[in-house]
Amino acid sequence: MPRLLVIAHVPLASAFKSVASHVYPEAAGEVIAVDVQPAQTCEAVDDQLREVLAPLEGQEVLVLADVFGATPCNVAQRLAERPNTRVLTGANVPMLWRALSYRHQPLERLCALAMAGATQGVIQLAPKQPPESGEPVPK
Repeated sequence: MPRLLVIAHVPLASAFKSVASHVYPEAAGEVIAVDVQPAQTCEAVDDQLREVLAPLEGQEVLVLADVFGATPCNVAQRLAERPNTRVLTGANVPMLWRALSYRHQPLERLCALAMAGATQGVIQLAPKQPPESGEPVPK
């Protein structure tokens, strides 16, 4: 079963882990959060990731990074060279929940499902129309 690593600007990775634990308490231990501090260099983050990933050597890992082109993603991109590791960027809660829902799937399938969850979770909501009777819209 693939492990999930979330890497993002502080405190987003930890917040994602909290949200994961709230909805999937049984999977809380499968989510690893790495918060990148504002002054942290890519090299320092890279060292931190090596330490975090050392016990996962040989395991499948799905990495969720927050913003393409930012430090967390730039460092995570280097992880794409690791065997059995896939990196997705643009992490959002639907992506995370989809990954947790299907965490028993093989890594390639999990990656596709997480991406689908991310895009399907972005929806523009239409404003509620006032009732035709002229009554005010309940708040």
